[in-house]
Amino acid sequence: MQLNEKLIKQYKEKYPGKDLFQITVGDKGCVLRSPGRQDLSYASVVKDPMKMNEVLVNQLWVTGDEEMKTDASLFMALCNKLEEVLKVKEAEIKKL
Repeated sequence: MQLNEKLIKQYKEKYPGKDLFQITVGDKGCVLRSPGRQDLSYASVVKDPMKMNEVLVNQLWVTGDEEMKTDASLFMALCNKLEEVLKVKEAEIKKL
């Protein structure tokens, strides 16, 4: 998968307000965007954890090598990085 500044700029314009993440395994790779509430809501109805990962990857997919979705070992490596893509900002609570 080849990325350049022009492509990155296009993807950022296509998904304003979203972070983009490049995930690579060997010579294969993909770009995922950060999720929104609708993406998480859509995936949360799936009870099977592996199927949920598949739904999330498909929802957040921007570009990349299709083998990342179809090859089991590449997909598992991608799933291991989903937690970082889904990372939520830390909230602060203060008693008043």
